[in-house]
Amino acid sequence: MNVLVTGATGGIGSWVVERLATTGHEVVGVDLERPAGRLENASFYAADLTDYGQAIDVVRAERPDAVVHCASIPRMGIRPGSETFHTNVACTYNVFDAAGSVGADVVWTSSESIYGMPFAAEPRLPAYLPIDEEHPLEPEDPYGTSKLVGEELAEMIVRRAGISVVSLRPSWVNYPGAYEVAAVREAFDPDDPEPVGHFWSYIDVRDVVSLVERALEADVEGHEPYLAVAEDNYLGRPTAETIDAAFGNLPSPCDLSGTEAAFSTAKARRELGWEPDHTWETAEAESVPGPSFLEP
Repeated sequence: MNVLVTGATGGIGSWVVERLATTGHEVVGVDLERPAGRLENASFYAADLTDYGQAIDVVRAERPDAVVHCASIPRMGIRPGSETFHTNVACTYNVFDAAGSVGADVVWTSSESIYGMPFAAEPRLPAYLPIDEEHPLEPEDPYGTSKLVGEELAEMIVRRAGISVVSLRPSWVNYPGAYEVAAVREAFDPDDPEPVGHFWSYIDVRDVVSLVERALEADVEGHEPYLAVAEDNYLGRPTAETIDAAFGNLPSPCDLSGTEAAFSTAKARRELGWEPDHTWETAEAESVPGPSFLEP
């Protein structure tokens, strides 16, 4: 398969490029700057995908079978909210429109923030637990709202161009040997737990990559969203009890047992045959080399 990957030097994108290129695919990576190194079966463009002309030019020049769209400002707190929203929406529209013009199916990284809890002004509970793809989407921040607009753009391009779009909704993405959740867990006070909007959920980047692979292989029609979350929380504590202690309540219904994640991956397991393989208990201390082409 010929696959164009946006955000190719970023966190998720670089791991996707490395995996696809080393498993027999021809990959074209696109980011604001080309990487320092080289990778067999991969070539790279430097392009600003918020510029419609550049996005169309690159995609039409390469005419890929599929596009994996990872380019975005990845969370709140990096850039001003208005820039986050405008950048994410512009590049997503441009990439989707370009992909539709050449008949390329799309897999892209939406976010769990689309539900509205992670960056809410005041901590709030979901309508029910575990959260699934059918849960109401109620973001109140620029980042989560940019992902909501992105999924609406997915519906648009499916109707207009007849391609398929898979929206992956990862939780907090962590990287082997450099898990950021470790510091949060160590600072966690069970006697006075502070509520968090992702409910202590996370995902290993390698599991995001494997879900991208399954989505590329699947015969998806139209637009389908899938959550990408590890099977457990990163605290090692009962999830429902911890949420109750932190928020002072639980939604009804609440069907969680043990350390089970607050987000359900049942749809991805059922429809794509995917399941997460990595947990914080082993991945935090793993020594795994990152994408080789990022270094000269």
